[in-house]
Amino acid sequence: MSGLGIPLGETAVLPTLPAVRRGKGPDYAQRPMLVFWETTRACALACKHCRASATMQALPGELTTTQGKDLIDQVAGFGRPYPILVLTGGDCLMRPDLFELVDYATGLGLPTALSPSVTPTLTPQMIERIVASGVKAVSISLDGAVAATHEGVRGIPGHFNDTVAAIRALAAAGLTVQVNTTVMRANVEELADVAALIKNAGAAIWEVFFLVQVGRGISTEAVTPAEHEDICHFLFDASQHGFIVRTVEAPFFRRVVARRRAGDPAPTSAGYTSLSARLETLMGPPAGLPRAQTASTRDGKGIVFVAYDGEVYPAGFLPLGLGNVCTTPLAEIYRDNPLLKQIRATEFTGRCGSCEYADLCGGSRARAFASSGDPLGEDPACPFQPGAAAAALVDARE
Repeated sequence: MSGLGIPLGETAVLPTLPAVRRGKGPDYAQRPMLVFWETTRACALACKHCRASATMQALPGELTTTQGKDLIDQVAGFGRPYPILVLTGGDCLMRPDLFELVDYATGLGLPTALSPSVTPTLTPQMIERIVASGVKAVSISLDGAVAATHEGVRGIPGHFNDTVAAIRALAAAGLTVQVNTTVMRANVEELADVAALIKNAGAAIWEVFFLVQVGRGISTEAVTPAEHEDICHFLFDASQHGFIVRTVEAPFFRRVVARRRAGDPAPTSAGYTSLSARLETLMGPPAGLPRAQTASTRDGKGIVFVAYDGEVYPAGFLPLGLGNVCTTPLAEIYRDNPLLKQIRATEFTGRCGSCEYADLCGGSRARAFASSGDPLGEDPACPFQPGAAAAALVDARE
């Protein structure tokens, strides 16, 4: 599994995304902001939290080069502004035709990002080839501030030093580097140290994955809702140190950001104060305005995931098949699927259905499904209790 998706070992390195408010910006009912394509399941790593349960060899049914180009045409078919196409995996570098596909996508004008794994394939020569291909952004996964933690997840001795070296080399080559970190019990106390490390290594974006227990991630211990809240407040602080911070499967981060920007105080909980104090020790006081991105996307709203065999899902962590691009155009699936329409209309149940932040946040649809079997249910990782006024408004509408 690579370091993006964006677990979604993929989630991807993305160019800087704008904050989107209701009534402004892209119409997510018509086109996604991000299309993740799992180009292959092949990967030399065996990460404990891998969404894809990746294998050493490509699986039967992987889209051919011709089918891949047809998918790229379908992404371009959404029209301008084009979605960002994220080529992920597995390890996208294990596709022999990767750069033929990249050339085809960039030739159509599609903004294209890569999510490679750190393996012996990611050589200085490969980095030069990535730069020459027209790709502007790449993502790399780093899941701890020390070798024992990161390698405990990745399963390969020496991988920590190789990963830090790769981040530095990719940044030095002029690429926008996004570092993806998955929050889990094993690394939560190291998050401030990870922030300082990636800043010093030259990364421009820190994308923090909040674990959804699917694939090999089922056996990985997640943190509690209260800890999720503390981490979100810490990430708001970290975003004031010169790099962009965003989250995956933690849309409630946007609620925290909105409330902090409105003047709400930081929490006084032990978990938050410990992380915040460590961040200030390592990086000093805040150096600028917060750079916490809050585009109101969610699984199926602004985001869509195409698996190695062409099957379409709302996101990489939400295993509900919507159709296949080999038989149904991607735009038709995205625009017309009933579940995606419900997700975009915030037709949720439980706390998410009565929450005043339903549009800005909307909860992780993948986590709701993983925990209850209902993709429209509430997100159990969020501790927020919606206000009585918001609940009354929802009742009146119903």
